Amino acid sequence: MGSHALIDSNLTDLPLVSKGKVRDIYATSDPTLLLFVASDRISAYDVILRNGVPDKGRVLTKISLFWFEKLKHVIPTHFVTADIDAMPVEVRKYKDVIEGRAILVKKAKVLPLEAIVRGYITGSGWAEYKKSGTVHGIPLPAGLMESQKLPEPLFTPSTKAEQGEHDENISPEKAASIIGAELYAKVEKAALQLYKEAADYALTKGLILADTKFEFGLVPSADGGEEELILVDEALTPDSSRYWPAASYKPGGGQPSFDKQYLRDWLTRAGFRKGLERGPEGKEGEGWVMADDVVEGTRKRYLEALEILTGEGL
Repeated sequence: MGSHALIDSNLTDLPLVSKGKVRDIYATSDPTLLLFVASDRISAYDVILRNGVPDKGRVLTKISLFWFEKLKHVIPTHFVTADIDAMPVEVRKYKDVIEGRAILVKKAKVLPLEAIVRGYITGSGWAEYKKSGTVHGIPLPAGLMESQKLPEPLFTPSTKAEQGEHDENISPEKAASIIGAELYAKVEKAALQLYKEAADYALTKGLILADTKFEFGLVPSADGGEEELILVDEALTPDSSRYWPAASYKPGGGQPSFDKQYLRDWLTRAGFRKGLERGPEGKEGEGWVMADDVVEGTRKRYLEALEILTGEGL
């Protein structure tokens, strides 16, 4: 295991713009650029656990960079560079802390939607389908089994909740009313193409990409015209995607996965309930601490996903 998990980046001389579940975002001396630092924090059920997973941020960064490059023909991304020596001078002093887990990105107006694409019926989509025969209000054929492949990948948006709140699954009509029908159509088209190409590639590596979540933003266009839609945040990592081993895939139940489901399953067995932060000693408000074997098991799954997808380790 790596020496320790980086829970907080603490780049004290850089203005902290926001602190997410995983990423710390800093302003730079260039007003058009931001520094994204992927910590080793991990969340489940919208709650950040007190201890992290060593190397997780570096794994997420390397997987995202792989997909940014592989899918850049589909849509431009916010990625500028991962070379610390090419970043603004005030960033370089932190090279020892952020090497391998930081990227310089274009500052964008992030759209207030989570762009989820589902190729298989699982998770919250399966829960809704069992109740109503729909996913995000979209009617689906009767008789589907859990984890079954859908006739076509579905674009199923959700709201982008504040930290500690829960994202809400919404209908395409509601999403279009939030960002406008024309922009919604562009987001849907890009998300579906990104998913399809990524899923096709993953299958060549023996992985099923069951579903994934994208985020998009707007940046000024080079010619000063209409703002340009770009892919932001991360891309197709185990934090934002469900990857299943193709060799053992069998619809009709849950599947083993290279994502946070292993951690969620442990939390459930340990007595965790969604929305309840209770420490292992039963103290309210102190958060949850992963057992050492769960930390190592989670780390192992993330590293395995990296190696299968990219052919490289850290």
